[in-house]
Amino acid sequence: MKAGYSIRTRLLLGAAVVLLAFMAGAGLAVQRANTESVQAAYFGRLQSTIYLLLAAAELDAGGALVMPPEFAEPRLSLPGSGLYAGIYNVLRRDQWQSASTLGLQPPFRRSQQPGQWRNETVDGAGKSFLSVSYAVTWKASEREAPLVLTVLEDRAAFDREVGAFTRTLWLWLGGAAVLLLLAQLWLLRWGLAPLRHVASEIRRIEDGGQSRIEGRYPTEISSLTDNLNNLIEQERKRQARHRDALSFLAHSLKTPLAVLRSAMAEPAQLPATVAQQVSRMDDIVQHQLGRAIAGGAARFAPPLLVAPILERIRDALAKVYAERALDFSVECPADLTWRIDEGDLFEMLGNLLDNGAKWARTQVLVRIWREPGSLCIRIEDDGPGFSDTESILQLHVRGDERMPGHGVGLAVVSDLVASHHGELKLSGGSLGGGRVDIVLPVP
Repeated sequence: MKAGYSIRTRLLLGAAVVLLAFMAGAGLAVQRANTESVQAAYFGRLQSTIYLLLAAAELDAGGALVMPPEFAEPRLSLPGSGLYAGIYNVLRRDQWQSASTLGLQPPFRRSQQPGQWRNETVDGAGKSFLSVSYAVTWKASEREAPLVLTVLEDRAAFDREVGAFTRTLWLWLGGAAVLLLLAQLWLLRWGLAPLRHVASEIRRIEDGGQSRIEGRYPTEISSLTDNLNNLIEQERKRQARHRDALSFLAHSLKTPLAVLRSAMAEPAQLPATVAQQVSRMDDIVQHQLGRAIAGGAARFAPPLLVAPILERIRDALAKVYAERALDFSVECPADLTWRIDEGDLFEMLGNLLDNGAKWARTQVLVRIWREPGSLCIRIEDDGPGFSDTESILQLHVRGDERMPGHGVGLAVVSDLVASHHGELKLSGGSLGGGRVDIVLPVP
């Protein structure tokens, strides 16, 4: 499986994309707002010039427009100043232009609805202009004339002002984006430092430099490190069980093999001796294999419904002991679940129920319930009970030599309960026979 990008790279790329998109959006919004603001200011000044022209306009006896030679706005009198004014007399079809238009033919408007303002950008005379025009019906001494007033300003100054702001805006935004990305890189490096530390500890564990994850980590990954430590511990315990089982097998099988060798000198007793020792070796192998494969505390096992497994074991034993017509009473909530390996639960309940059925006279009672932080299992029978509650948990020790079996079942259960860090207790029960209580803590 190919390695993907590191978390830091993915987060940095994502942050960069989001940051650049935000900066671009914010920059365009600010740039547009500034352009509109500057344009509105330019149009406002041009509109003020329109009012200046209206205040100075007069009509003579013939209805011709009369304008003063000088204005309060000096640029109107300076040729090529960039500010140009024109008034078109619609009835007389003549055009007045300010002195600043000398040598130019600016695109002044000649028609417009009276009382209407018009702000726009127009092109003419090889240039681009900001234009404000206004139409009015001018009345003076019982004379009136429809006039269209237009004021133009060279757009170059407007473009320079907007361009200077745009360059400054994007320069600062670019610098801010770089600083934010560097800060994000530092924050990511600082924030992901615990993950790098975990990775280095795992490498040291693989190299044999340490036995477990020892560092203290933030709450977001502390559960991960705890689970890794549990996995490491469980794997070591499993390996230890395998080593112990092999060592025990090698040691325990020596005696049966020695007996078989010595029995070869007595041919008459050889068949019985072989059968006895083979049965003994089979018990030893089964017990040690059961210990070796015991799952132990299954923190990562999925929740397992207990009632169906208990019912399967009960039904199977009811068939085995059908001739004795034993009454198997089961009390277990149908929705009770527990994190445990299914094979471990089968082995545990199967051995205990089978043991109870062997000794019971008429009844075996099984009760399983859950308490805060633990699972409780209680199995009782109406048999003779336990005469020795200590040695009977050892391998090949039976409560009654007259009963069939090899003294393996309770020893296996004891090992399984221990592997789950639980507690097993043998005592007298309410039915008059033996009682086995098991308490398993939360994995």
